[in-house]
Amino acid sequence: MSIVLPTLACIEKAATTVYRSFAATPQYRWATLSARLGTACWIKHENHTPVGAFKIRGGLTYFEHLARRGALPREVISATRGNHGQSVAWAARAHGVACTIVVPHGNSVEKNAAMRSLGATLIEHGDEFQAAREHAGALAAERGAHMVPSFHADLLSGVATAWWEFLRAVPELDVAYVPIGLGSGACSAIAAKRALGHRVRIVGVVSSGATTYADSLAAGRVVPAPVSTVLADGMACRVAEADALPLLADGLDHVVRVSDETVAEAMRALFADTHNVAEGAGAAAFAAAWQEREHLRGQAVGAVLSGGNVDSEAFARVLSRST
Repeated sequence: MSIVLPTLACIEKAATTVYRSFAATPQYRWATLSARLGTACWIKHENHTPVGAFKIRGGLTYFEHLARRGALPREVISATRGNHGQSVAWAARAHGVACTIVVPHGNSVEKNAAMRSLGATLIEHGDEFQAAREHAGALAAERGAHMVPSFHADLLSGVATAWWEFLRAVPELDVAYVPIGLGSGACSAIAAKRALGHRVRIVGVVSSGATTYADSLAAGRVVPAPVSTVLADGMACRVAEADALPLLADGLDHVVRVSDETVAEAMRALFADTHNVAEGAGAAAFAAAWQEREHLRGQAVGAVLSGGNVDSEAFARVLSRST
């Protein structure tokens, strides 16, 4: 399947769907972060959505497309490390559709609780996301349920609304950093840039403990990579999405790898300077900007705080530097 990036008209239409559930999230130029980075630093606060992460935008538009086609199923199944699952559960509940989510063993306790509170039935399977994803697909086929993918054109149109908001609000952005989990965030940033004719350079960010996207983009094909990141669970992908690769290869300026240690430092900086909680993947964009700070002087830098759903105990360890 070849995926086409959403146009400006598609993104604007998606925004009407998104805004029925919540208002545009804010973006602020934080003085303390700017001083730390040595240049103007803007943060897009996707941690301020009703599920604490950007993913809800995609879930809302995915289900809206199903409803418009008269194709709402009796049950949906999906796999997640947490934020995509909350998005699916939120939208499924709104449309009266039963929802089952497969998560790997050892998944975030608080993300699991959030999904259950939205009405999802949780199944634990495997030790990492790919195993959970494969089990979810098999389960959907067995039950005749609809498998909600983690990467799809109908998800991109919703997620792109975040970047449409950001780039319209800050037309002077020179470079923006976006974490890559399965690619919807980065592909949507590229879509919004092109739809608006914005000059910003989009930089992808991967965990150095989950390098399938960096390796796959370098090779020009899907290259699975082992996952060892503990902190950036939202980026803990072992197998890149083939449909995302050409879009990323064509639209990213470059890709940065960040370690768990750098991510932890970014989580501490974001909390100290903005008093916002960032999960590991949510802090990865600023971590990459911090890592490249010597090359960013004099430029307007944007970073998305893509989610704030980190378990309390894990965040306490980060703040106490006991990771």
